[in-house]
Amino acid sequence: MPLHSTQALSPTAVLGLWHLTEAPAALWPHLPPAAEYRTLLPVAGPVRQAQWLAGRALAHRLATELLETPPASLQVLNEPTGRPYLVGGDPGLAVSLSHSGAWVAAVLARGGQAGVDVEMVRDKARRLAGRFLSPAEQAEAEAAAHDPDTHHTLLWSAKETLYKLAAQRGLIFNRHLQLDAFAPRESGIIPATLVLNEVETRHSVCYSRPAPGYVLTYCHEPAA
Repeated sequence: MPLHSTQALSPTAVLGLWHLTEAPAALWPHLPPAAEYRTLLPVAGPVRQAQWLAGRALAHRLATELLETPPASLQVLNEPTGRPYLVGGDPGLAVSLSHSGAWVAAVLARGGQAGVDVEMVRDKARRLAGRFLSPAEQAEAEAAAHDPDTHHTLLWSAKETLYKLAAQRGLIFNRHLQLDAFAPRESGIIPATLVLNEVETRHSVCYSRPAPGYVLTYCHEPAA
């Protein structure tokens, strides 16, 4: 079944995973209102279009889990930066989407902010570690990693989730998004710090392995 799982993160937020096996044509029936989405479908190959459609299908499915009566006009749009947002519903609704390979992830939240990221494990994050990890984080990663590609991909994913949570452009990953040392497991929490406008805030990024060769990170911060 394409919908892999849903998980309540709190009374006001839900996480969903979609295992993508369908071609774009098979995803349209999951998308109300499909007519509006047809004008927004990116001009891309079938894999990218399927990921785009599955992300929106997943967001609509999560709306049925989180909201007693999801508005018929609810729709996922994108800012010019690519960041998704919701229209046609409660203005306090927040959505975060991610896709990589055969997996699509989403968090839908009623109030507060949310971030989610799913990544296929590759050697790219390890090769580019100096661009997104601070010297201290690089040293910790080298000391902790028995599987360097997976560990560095996880660190990259955690910073992507923090970046989405911050919802602020111009952040420098190795300065404004900071990860504490942690003992890697199949799942757990990475303590993190966001430095925004010289103010530090503490956060907890959850992580897991949704399937062999993939990592997932997510965070929901309820409204104060």
